[in-house]
Amino acid sequence: MPTFQTYNVTPILPATLEPLREMSFNLWWTWEPAARRLFRHLDPELWNRTNHNPVRMLQLSRQSRLEELAQDKTFLRELKQVFDEFEKYLGRHDTYGKTGAGSAIKSPIAYFSAEFGFHESIPNYSGGLGILAGDHCKSASDLDLNFVAIGLLYRHGYFRQQIDKDGVQAAINLNQNFYHLPIREALRGNPATAGLISVPILDRQVFARLWELRVGRVSLYLLDTDIPENNAEDRLITAELYGGDLEMRMRQEIMLGIGGVKALAALGIQPAVFHMNEGHSAFLALERIRLNVVEKKLDFYSALQLVAAANVFTTHTPVPAGNDSFPREMMRKYFGNFAKELNIPFDELFSFGQTRLDPNDPFSMTILALRLSRHANGVSKLHGEVSRSLWKDVWAGVPVHEVPITNITNGVHTKTWMAPEFAALYDKHLGTWEEHLTEPEFWRGVFDIPDAQLWDTHQRLKLRLIEFVRDRERRRRERLGESPESIRRVNRILDPEILTVGFARRFATYKRATLLFSDKERLKRLLNDATRPVQFIFAGKAHPRDEAGKALIQEVYRLSHEAGLENRIVFLDDYDSYIARRLVQGVDLWLNHPLRPLEASGTSGMKAAPNGGINLSVLDGWWREGYNGSNGWAIGAEINNGTTEFQNEVDASSLYQLLENQIVPLYYAKPDGKLPLAWLQLMRESIRSVTPVFNTQRMVKEYTEQLYIPAARSYENFSRDGCGAATHVSQWKTQIRKDWPAVKISDVQVGNKDRQSILVGESLEITARVHLGAVDPQHVRVEAYHGEVDNGDIRNPSATLLNQTGNADGNGNYIYQGAVPASESGTYGFSVRVMPTHPCLMQTHELRLITWS
Repeated sequence: MPTFQTYNVTPILPATLEPLREMSFNLWWTWEPAARRLFRHLDPELWNRTNHNPVRMLQLSRQSRLEELAQDKTFLRELKQVFDEFEKYLGRHDTYGKTGAGSAIKSPIAYFSAEFGFHESIPNYSGGLGILAGDHCKSASDLDLNFVAIGLLYRHGYFRQQIDKDGVQAAINLNQNFYHLPIREALRGNPATAGLISVPILDRQVFARLWELRVGRVSLYLLDTDIPENNAEDRLITAELYGGDLEMRMRQEIMLGIGGVKALAALGIQPAVFHMNEGHSAFLALERIRLNVVEKKLDFYSALQLVAAANVFTTHTPVPAGNDSFPREMMRKYFGNFAKELNIPFDELFSFGQTRLDPNDPFSMTILALRLSRHANGVSKLHGEVSRSLWKDVWAGVPVHEVPITNITNGVHTKTWMAPEFAALYDKHLGTWEEHLTEPEFWRGVFDIPDAQLWDTHQRLKLRLIEFVRDRERRRRERLGESPESIRRVNRILDPEILTVGFARRFATYKRATLLFSDKERLKRLLNDATRPVQFIFAGKAHPRDEAGKALIQEVYRLSHEAGLENRIVFLDDYDSYIARRLVQGVDLWLNHPLRPLEASGTSGMKAAPNGGINLSVLDGWWREGYNGSNGWAIGAEINNGTTEFQNEVDASSLYQLLENQIVPLYYAKPDGKLPLAWLQLMRESIRSVTPVFNTQRMVKEYTEQLYIPAARSYENFSRDGCGAATHVSQWKTQIRKDWPAVKISDVQVGNKDRQSILVGESLEITARVHLGAVDPQHVRVEAYHGEVDNGDIRNPSATLLNQTGNADGNGNYIYQGAVPASESGTYGFSVRVMPTHPCLMQTHELRLITWS
């Protein structure tokens, strides 16, 4: 038998079709329905076979088909229209970034993330974190921000999922050919870098190639170590997302953080702000400090002031176990020499990854990011509260509500997730919705959409979803070699006239995928009711090493094949953003029931709402803010201290009761015999209340105005005059830390005659005698900290400034006085506290020094 060598033949693109190639290399097409329609029209079968990848399509298209389209006047007219829209989008000047608040950002924001999810054809994401990062970039483009993103390019992406006939998840590795993706080499032809950057890891330089991915008006640069310049071990650093052991995780995070900073330098990009999306990239802060120590000759702590001023950190994880951490010896192995370059002892460097309460703690990437960023946030209001409580020990002695972690609630890129059919419906009845996306008043217009049109649009999408599910399941059964009878039975799965519920997400145990199956007989009655049945579609992956998550998938799969449940429950395998779009655009109801408060935000339910989907969710993450009592349903009570078993019991019972007594009757109530009028009102309220708020356009504007602009300003201030302010503030902090142990509150007096009966409208008169020693009074803030007494603590505390009224003597003693207004009756408590202050501080508790009476 002869052996054959392979070679590729690529078609020649006719000149009139050249705009297709240009658009295929910019992800604008992923959220522009007209552009997707063009590519699909090229060859529908090839569109599906390439997983909707225009670059690959143009490489595989038949020459005759391309020449046929080059003569097709209708196609060329559409191509011109779409390409004109594309150029208009790129060339607009009346944008938020050019003429709005975003124009304050003069140098770029650099956004670092371990994963980015833009589209199923670029499998560089595993789940919610990546999809959020992708949507963040798309909105940064829409808003025309000065913005650049940094990540890693994984040869094997995240795995493809296959479910076998027993429901066992198999992880199939992808082996991507990067020349099939819409990316181009970024430093090609740059003689200074030979097209590569290098990062010292252990005793050697590890090289990375840089790829550029265009996302509308912004660029994402991806580092790739799978190149001949590296040894076999180092080529694996960017092999797979979240793959390998702890040592591999360390190398990936060095490449992302330190390599990312080096990549920006090689590209000649000098950001004003560095945004870490989760802690994976936190080593970037150490590398930026090192550069300032080595190149600008700053000392470590002066460089820290400068670097931290520009850093923004977003935490997405509400449990300590979800945060990366490394043991001391591993850190010493990788960062022992690094500490020498910073001119500090290794143990001092190591302490930046600890709370500093227990020296045996490992090195936490989240704590490193918190210590080296002056701007930090959680991703929903509840998650902000949880994060302040979770990381309070990093600010020991500071009241929990004053821990400097704010919150900006996540959103979704609406146009990516909204079905084109709904977009057309809104354009027709409301006007150009994209221009008014974040205006709640505008979305009241959904109440004017006629019932029949709203229902018909939704039902068309639901029918498409059900046909899609059947098609996927048919192919799965064929792959497993099932009988012709089994393959024919696929047509019995699901019914477009039945209430359809979707549940799709990562199969982590806290998301409780099997809650629905807590009472199987009750569930069977719901599914098989003769006149008002219900059906469920499940999808999701578990991390290949998450045995408990994989067991949940197996259980859901097994139950979906049980008598009395089959055809009404289906599990779709290989969940990706394509399946996600089909689901959120087609289901009636979106189900979410994580264990509170473990869902930092969650975004899948936000995607259902613009498509008329209604949320049925636990009041966790975003839904705690999104639920208004008439736009969906809340599962279970807000239990804050019950056991997991108790919460499972309460939530399962609530889930069944809501379905049986409220949701099912409402869906099937059709007073005119045709349309579920009350359900349609609920759909409208869901669209109206969720769409204008829970989107990344609002989210990225909030990041810009609340975090990016202040970070850019303070970085600019610290950079002036050879970083004079950074050096000054560093020296001032050193002196304050030295002098602070002498600060004492020696006496506190209440001036009221009878403190037991202060009347509403009066004030509590406080005088405090404070010993400051060598500390200058202009560098302290003295406050009365007060609130309602609650079990030895105080509730809803606030602080009132006490003013210096005199020097008690010449020995560093001072008198402070102030009045706390008594505006409501009750029993109150107060204490007096002293904190250091300086005009250059960005956080009240930046020094973590606080003295209480």
